[in-house]
Amino acid sequence: MINAALVGFGYWGPNIAKNLAASWDFRLYAICDVDKKRLEKAETLYGSTVEYYTDYRMITENPEIEMCAVALRNEPAQIVARAALKNGKHLFMEKPMAINIEDALLLQNLSKKNDVLIHVDHILVFNPVVRYIKKMIETGELGNLIYFESNRANLGPHIRNDMNVLWDLAVHDLAIIDYLNGGKSAVAVHCVGEQRFSKQEILTYLSVKYADNTAMIKSSWFSPVKDRTIIVCGEKKMVVFDDLKESEKLMIYDKGIDFDDTIFDEYGRFEAKIRTGDLYIPYIESEDAMQNGLIHFAECIRTGQQSITGSQQAVRMLDILQKADSALRLYND
Repeated sequence: MINAALVGFGYWGPNIAKNLAASWDFRLYAICDVDKKRLEKAETLYGSTVEYYTDYRMITENPEIEMCAVALRNEPAQIVARAALKNGKHLFMEKPMAINIEDALLLQNLSKKNDVLIHVDHILVFNPVVRYIKKMIETGELGNLIYFESNRANLGPHIRNDMNVLWDLAVHDLAIIDYLNGGKSAVAVHCVGEQRFSKQEILTYLSVKYADNTAMIKSSWFSPVKDRTIIVCGEKKMVVFDDLKESEKLMIYDKGIDFDDTIFDEYGRFEAKIRTGDLYIPYIESEDAMQNGLIHFAECIRTGQQSITGSQQAVRMLDILQKADSALRLYND
């Protein structure tokens, strides 16, 4: 088993710790947090099987520890992540990997220099429904992809003043789209949004043009209904993923457009004919997305291959987010 340690037992850290403790690939070796009350809480859960520290260097400099998971705010996260990589630890990084490309590239270069791997916790990439859609794309069942449309909205639960809704919500959809789209880089980015109650945008509409398809992403902290839907449209079939449904999360539509140059020729060279077929709802067994991610990362560590949610994906996403932020400033500054 791979000895793993967690730095940060705050909001998301307990979930990482729980999954590391349940993993067949990792051993939860140590937990670190500057707040002693948090460590006391962790100790009630894991007892003497885990070591507890308030100084992150007790983890990053410990030769017994092979992987370091970091779940902190960006500034301290960067400090701990750099120390872990410099000391030859594989890095499990809570999203976002960084808030600017320069910091992300620094982590990427440190991982290469020290021959270790980075895995960013873009958890929805490892959702079994997203994996099912990926297989449909790889087998050609959807045909060439035309566009993605995602809606991620709710009322709150917070209105933040340190980051806008893009960085809080759209980052999930960008990770999914990047994975389904085969890691293509964006060729154009446009974004508009609305600032209310805060110095940050609470609503954004982001459009991303890739070489051969387009993504449209709505993110909102100010909506009367909670929405977690993604539409993927190919030339052959279309799918709708509704993550809020308890079952029947994925609907596959055998719908599309056919062209016929013999009908209504007087109106143009080609006429589109709507093709409507069956609606199919496949059974997809429920799986723990974080466990799937940990299984994937452990395999990467064993084989030396890059994680599908590694630093390369993080840099592509940061490029889009920074360009989107620049577009927002044109409208709201």
